[in-house]
Amino acid sequence: MTDLSQPVAAKTWSLAEVEALYALPFNDLLFQAQTVHRQTFDPNAVQLSTLLSIKTGGCSEDCGYCSQSARHDTGLEREKLLDVPAVVAAAKAAKEAGATRFCMGAAWRGPKDKDLGAVAEMVREVKALGMETCVTLGMLKPGQAEQLKDAGLDYYNHNLDTAAEFYGQVITTHTHNDRLDTLAQVRDAGIHVCCGGIIGMGESRRIRAGLVMELANLNPQPESVPINRLVKVPGTPMAQGEDLDPFEFVRTVAVARITMPASHVRLSAGRQELGEAVQALCFLAGANSVFCGDRLLTTRNPEADADSALFSKLGLHGEPVQGRRCAG
Repeated sequence: MTDLSQPVAAKTWSLAEVEALYALPFNDLLFQAQTVHRQTFDPNAVQLSTLLSIKTGGCSEDCGYCSQSARHDTGLEREKLLDVPAVVAAAKAAKEAGATRFCMGAAWRGPKDKDLGAVAEMVREVKALGMETCVTLGMLKPGQAEQLKDAGLDYYNHNLDTAAEFYGQVITTHTHNDRLDTLAQVRDAGIHVCCGGIIGMGESRRIRAGLVMELANLNPQPESVPINRLVKVPGTPMAQGEDLDPFEFVRTVAVARITMPASHVRLSAGRQELGEAVQALCFLAGANSVFCGDRLLTTRNPEADADSALFSKLGLHGEPVQGRRCAG
């Protein structure tokens, strides 16, 4: 396997090259993705993360897929920021269930300075449990990434969501470049990047290829790449669209693995709807990370028993972190 302590030289991908991968016969694509995957990772190891909503609802942004936007009538109640002890208790439970990374998400356009101190304390306390830490707080202002780094933050999640040319059809209250600016601040602060997207929002395969191309051409590439399948939340603008073909989802995972060989490719939102067979194909295609726990912010996720049963059927195990193996 590749030594991940050393930088991996990444090629620059063209849109035509990524589209050509998508167009391969399905078996050929999966074979190539699995071959790449085995060059870098244990093919039977899966990194487990848990995601907790630390501040739910009331977001000012108009993301067309999001249940937490104040602009959409989804029946979601606005909640205050959780207190630190509640977050630490949830992190302890996640660790006991086998998660090695604890992710905290807040429904903000971006954190206010008065809230960032509380989030930094959460990061310090979760880090003290021996877990990796991740937050997703929206867009950052200058200096905020450095505060999070000082608190011990390992990863910052900020997805591109979709390709630049389709972005305005999904979100209008901020731009694609705003997201890139936050990612640059995170990198400059020395924090690892967790960045992926959502597919199934009515975009074409060309748009999906464009998203993967943009992710693969980030320099350096994201350490974690969440691949989300749109969850159709009633009350959101995207609730009525056509369902994504599950094989197209698997193709996207495979193309992400080939173009980002050293990244963890994570099955994120929408895993509940995929079912066991499609998830198994995704692991064959190079996915090697999942969110565990029965909720992903506000949407359903497979329960722990279901994940344990699936891992047992497939012979998968938790990925060791700092010499410790998590349960699988």
